[in-house]
Formats: sequence, structure tokens, C-alpha cells
Amino acid sequence: MKGLTFIIGGARSGKSRHAEELATALPAPWTYIATAEAYDDEMRARIAEHRSRRGAGWRTFDAPLDLAGALAAQPSGQPVLVDCLTLWLTNHMLAAHDAEAECGRLAEVLANPRGPWFVVSNEVGQGIVPENALARRFRDEAGRLNQKVASIAETVLFMVAGLPMKVK
Repeated sequence: MKGLTFIIGGARSGKSRHAEELATALPAPWTYIATAEAYDDEMRARIAEHRSRRGAGWRTFDAPLDLAGALAAQPSGQPVLVDCLTLWLTNHMLAAHDAEAECGRLAEVLANPRGPWFVVSNEVGQGIVPENALARRFRDEAGRLNQKVASIAETVLFMVAGLPMKVK
């Protein structure tokens, strides 16, 4: 089985849990590519919560910046879960990298999945317009990235209150 499944939704909508369920419905080993960096106690707790849900059979790789490289290095035919694109984008923006170029590089790799790949991202464009320039730029960059990934994904799921809605 090959194909890119894009799982998008708001905060605490059940995106990660659903992606894990989809991946583990396939034969192990499963690969989890994490993009978060633990800068504070809250993020450390969130990371610990995600790790506690994953049992035997999972291999975890940290890719806060080189997500395209981490995906390209994965063996063919195995389920891969990426969690999440918006944290990855945040890392690039805070490092003052060329977000547009990095998103293009990532999209090239995602367009050719070598197995069942599940990619999680936050929908950030349905709320109010942020008050500061950096937040508005992030919202815009995330929206463009999400559109790009949705356009190349075989399946797109929108998570609402723990329930997946098939968009594509």
C-alpha cells in the first residue's frame, strides 16, 4: 500500500490519535517522525503524552527542520506518520529560514510517497485574524503549505471533535 493521507484539524481535534490508528491498522514497523521541540514544560508534557500512546513497533525520529530528508531516508513500503507540519513550519520561521523554499522541498518528497504516509497538520485559518505580523505571516504560510499538501494527497481527512470527515 502506498499513498499520502493528510489529516488536518484544529487543536485537540484528534488528529494525531486518528493518524496513529490509521498507521497501526497496517503491519509494523511504524515510523513516527516528530517535528516538535521541547522548549518548555508544556511542550515536554505534550510530547510525553504522544509518546505514551505509542507502544512496541514504533520507531521515532526527530526532524524539527529536515523533514524532507527524514522522509526521503525512510524504507519503502512501511507506514510513516509525520506529526506535525505546523510545528515544523514554526521551527523554520523562528530560525529565519526561507519557509517557501522549505515547503517546496517538502512537497516534492510528499508527492512521491514510498509507502502509506500519514501527515498531520493544524488548520489555523478558521479563526480571527491574528493581531501581530509574525502570527499573520505564520497563518498565511501554514495555509499555503496545507493547500499544497492537500492538493498532492490521495486522501484528506478533516478532524472535528475526534471525528474524521473525508474531504478528498
